[in-house]
Amino acid sequence: MVRRKNTDPTAQRDALLLEIARRQFRIETLETRNWDRLDFHDVAVWAIRAALEEAFEAGRRAGPADTQP
Repeated sequence: MVRRKNTDPTAQRDALLLEIARRQFRIETLETRNWDRLDFHDVAVWAIRAALEEAFEAGRRAGPADTQP
């Protein structure tokens, strides 16, 4: 069975953000679960910085957004 690569840019972005959150913060999901202990996390500033740097680099590698109609 051939797996198709997801071409939806929003889904790709969300998958990348979840991957970064899992790696940097050990967070299982970015979905709201309406339970404080699951929706709020204590995170070190260096982990926030690392996640922001990783997201920035991912955006830089992706290149400019195609804004043509």
